[in-house]
Amino acid sequence: MLALIRGTNALPARISYVAEIPLNARGKLPKLKKQRVVLFAGPVAARADQIQLTGLDGQLAWSADLDAQVRGITKDVLAADAPPAITGIGNTFHVPGSLPGEGETQVFLQTSTGTPVSLQILRRPGEQTRWSVSLGDIVDNGAGPPKPATLLWYRLACGLPREIPAESLSAEEPANAAAARADYALVLRELGPCT
Repeated sequence: MLALIRGTNALPARISYVAEIPLNARGKLPKLKKQRVVLFAGPVAARADQIQLTGLDGQLAWSADLDAQVRGITKDVLAADAPPAITGIGNTFHVPGSLPGEGETQVFLQTSTGTPVSLQILRRPGEQTRWSVSLGDIVDNGAGPPKPATLLWYRLACGLPREIPAESLSAEEPANAAAARADYALVLRELGPCT
């Protein structure tokens, strides 16, 4: 073992674990000796020298990019202001602008910690639709969408429901509710799938 990125206990220099390794293109087991990997694992009770992988993808080939991504997400998770898990959608409303095709949608999200998180989607005629996410009480239209493969991206891509619940739009007129649904669908498309 070269380094422990995050753990609650120290690990010995030599550890054991079992992994399912896919065969290579020629149908043979790849050479694993001296291969550098990133492991996602937990302890095995009463066996300090063994770990258990978190899943089938608990062992990944090391790369500088993967290492930086794992360290960045770990830092974000441990931060005092870490983006909370999304648990649902609260109130949602759409305000049409003064010009045809202009408007703003706001989607207030429910979170595991009760911390305010909201989405803002702005449409202006002749311009590309822009959206942003705000963490906290202050709406920041200039914040923009989250960078892919960050904790905030993960929280949204994996936590947002596939559509806005009807009760979240109950106070909206049908045309405004339809615009809000279309804006929300744009956010989901731009986030991409939860991977």
